[in-house]
Amino acid sequence: MAPSLGYVILYVRDLAASIAFYRDVVGLAFKFEDAGYAEFATEAIRFALYEQRRADWLTDSRTAPGPAAEVVFMVEDVDAESRRLRDLGATILSGPADRPWGHRTLHVADPDGFVVELAQDIPRRRHRR
Repeated sequence: MAPSLGYVILYVRDLAASIAFYRDVVGLAFKFEDAGYAEFATEAIRFALYEQRRADWLTDSRTAPGPAAEVVFMVEDVDAESRRLRDLGATILSGPADRPWGHRTLHVADPDGFVVELAQDIPRRRHRR
């Protein structure tokens, strides 16, 4: 049996700022915060934040938050999200743009520089081989 994805955790520098971003800007429902860990109410996969200083302790190595990761959230209307995020002053990196693989996307930066993609399903223009 193949492993299944249980949850995604981003190591962040400022937990309060990151909670505010994912709650108030992205629009995720906040569940709880405890001991440097914060979790959001998402559908099947857990999404959480963990303070970098605690992650260093947990992994016994130096962790580095930053743009080396991308988190994708599916939304109903990327254009409406784009307007909402611009009004909030979010750092828009690209989009909205139609992608040939069947998504309309918008990319924003979170407080640690992680790339957050909001994607809307659209008809696929390029089919997999």
